[in-house]
Amino acid sequence: METKITGKIIVVGNNIDTDQIYPGRYLALTDPEEIGSHCLSGIDESIAGRFPEGGIVVAGKNFGCGSSREHAPIALQHMGASAVVASSFARIFFRNSINLGLPLVTCRNLSQEVEEGQTLTIDLEKGEIKVEETGKVYSCDRLGEQAMKILEAGGIKPLMRAKLGKEEKE
Repeated sequence: METKITGKIIVVGNNIDTDQIYPGRYLALTDPEEIGSHCLSGIDESIAGRFPEGGIVVAGKNFGCGSSREHAPIALQHMGASAVVASSFARIFFRNSINLGLPLVTCRNLSQEVEEGQTLTIDLEKGEIKVEETGKVYSCDRLGEQAMKILEAGGIKPLMRAKLGKEEKE
């Protein structure tokens, strides 16, 4: 995984819950691409269809609140999101996302400073976000060492498979 992520953004509000990210009416779906096509449809049915590949979701406070379903980060990944930046995240959503390999970055009040369609570059190692159009750089929370290891492996399962494979060889 690259430690720098660049993508065009969409901006959503505060308290976006997992049912807005991935509405419960779609829970019976199993195809990841179809799941992604319904992402954020609890906010606006058209978001997934116009979301830029490798784009970044920028949100306000408490993104991912509500149920602990893993469908929400899966939908974001398969919609094409390369990362989510928010003022704060629900804890279970944060953990589920990292474990599935979706980078989340806490950057207070960024959603109030940017506009939809702008391009961000996130530097996970430095804990910085740059708005390419303005050149303005924002400090954000850096991810911990374990979260970075999980993301670099592509998720918790690939990390554990690699670790177990390495131990078996020793």
